[in-house]
Amino acid sequence: MKQVAGKKKGRRWALSVLWILCVLGVGSLAFWYGFVRSSKETAQWTTAYVQRGTIEDLVAATGMLQPRSYVDVGAQVSGQLQRIVVEVGDFVKEGDLLAEIDPTLFVAKVDASRAQLKYQKAQLQDRRAQLQQAINHHERQKKLLAEGATTMETAQNAETALLSAEAQVAMLLAQIEQTESSLRADEASLGYARIYAPMDGTVVSISARQGQTLNATQQAPTLLRIADLSTMTVETRVSEADIGRLFVGMDAYFTTLGSQNRRWRGKLQRIEPTPVVENNVVLYNALFDVDNSGGELFTQMTAQVFFVVASARNALLVPASALRAGDGRQKMPSPPPRERERMSKTGGERPERNGKSQGRGAADLRILDGQGQVQIREVQTGVSNRVQVQILSGVEEGERVITGQSASERKETTRTGSGPMPGMPRM
Repeated sequence: MKQVAGKKKGRRWALSVLWILCVLGVGSLAFWYGFVRSSKETAQWTTAYVQRGTIEDLVAATGMLQPRSYVDVGAQVSGQLQRIVVEVGDFVKEGDLLAEIDPTLFVAKVDASRAQLKYQKAQLQDRRAQLQQAINHHERQKKLLAEGATTMETAQNAETALLSAEAQVAMLLAQIEQTESSLRADEASLGYARIYAPMDGTVVSISARQGQTLNATQQAPTLLRIADLSTMTVETRVSEADIGRLFVGMDAYFTTLGSQNRRWRGKLQRIEPTPVVENNVVLYNALFDVDNSGGELFTQMTAQVFFVVASARNALLVPASALRAGDGRQKMPSPPPRERERMSKTGGERPERNGKSQGRGAADLRILDGQGQVQIREVQTGVSNRVQVQILSGVEEGERVITGQSASERKETTRTGSGPMPGMPRM
């Protein structure tokens, strides 16, 4: 009897162990199936995390650096360029001597004008003496005529001689004024033979050579250029497709070929209305100034310019492809009645240009939750560019958004000609 009871007890224990193993096996199988299924569903999507960062909507263009203030120094008189006392790169102050033209002819003219002036002044003294004599003679004739001691004709001749002497003095005075004017012009020409700096700045180019003969008859020949390099102007050529996005006062920055990692910043100051056509491409000049007190920027440097249409810092960002992973459309909110009336009067919607609200709208995002399930969520978008989009509301940092199908799923979809419905994972 004891043996029979022991066998029954052992059989029950074996059945209990077998039952426990079966339960564990079924649970493990279910867990593994669910894990594999979840992994498979997750693997068929390419995803990205919602992250914080800085986003900028930019208009890119190519520009060239020019000094904001410069002057081309020319020669106002003709002659041989005797010497140039500066070199390219020299810093000069206003009034410093730059060059000299052979002054021989101008000195001779000045000497001749001065001699002529002396001669005329001597003549003037003689004419004034003759005038005084005519005055005395006329006074005597008037007294004699009053006493009846002379004839009327003699008295009239004395008066005529007096008037002639006065005219001779006036004529010499006019000639002296003319000679003095010519002397001033000759002295000015002599002064122009020495060329001085008209402003403070750096000599950036010299186009004449010592010993060269200059001809200033038709136009003033340019000798050199002086520029103030402390402030540079960026002359940027923007295509007609992008010029409508620019506005005066917007932020801009640029990099140069030699310093890709450094940004020089400024604000757009002027958009020239007259275009430049190059190879049938219409371009407009957009200009802004930048400080160059450090002297790192030079004339004719090429600048890669970026105009900041809108920007946001510490913003929630998702890839731009994530917005197209939903219904593929970005929905703009319907404006209120007053706004619609304003838009009808102004010819359409004109986005604000303060970089804060430009580009706002609504779009769909697909969120992949922790269980591998896809959620379609409507979000409010802000600043966007071709790579990223700012999300104003609807998601949180760290969430995963679907940006598209994986490579294997795209191949399978292409092969079979069908795929999962938007927002639904493939079973």
